[in-house]
Amino acid sequence: MVNAGIQHFIKANFYVPFVPDFLPFKDFIILGSGVLELGLGLLLFFKNDLAKYAGLGIFLLMLVFLPIHIKDVFVENPSIGSHKLAIIRLPIQFIFLAWSWAIWKYLNKQKEISVNN
Repeated sequence: MVNAGIQHFIKANFYVPFVPDFLPFKDFIILGSGVLELGLGLLLFFKNDLAKYAGLGIFLLMLVFLPIHIKDVFVENPSIGSHKLAIIRLPIQFIFLAWSWAIWKYLNKQKEISVNN
């Protein structure tokens, strides 16, 4: 997540095609999502409630990005560059969703264990 967030600043132009045309302020959306990814990724390193909520935040962010990757599979010119990459990228989004949900659940479980001990 941290690297993905940084990439939004280093290679912002790469992300422009992913932002739907009906949304204004594409640069702001790209940089804002980069800040979110970077911030949420960094919060995972803390051993407190912030890490737990970072897992949930990443899950929600990946859920918001899911329609973009679904659309990419079916359009003539995928934002990611090719249909092959779009088909590969879509299952990866589900892996990110499962990973972030697992973090959320695991850290919630850890919180319950530490409260009960």
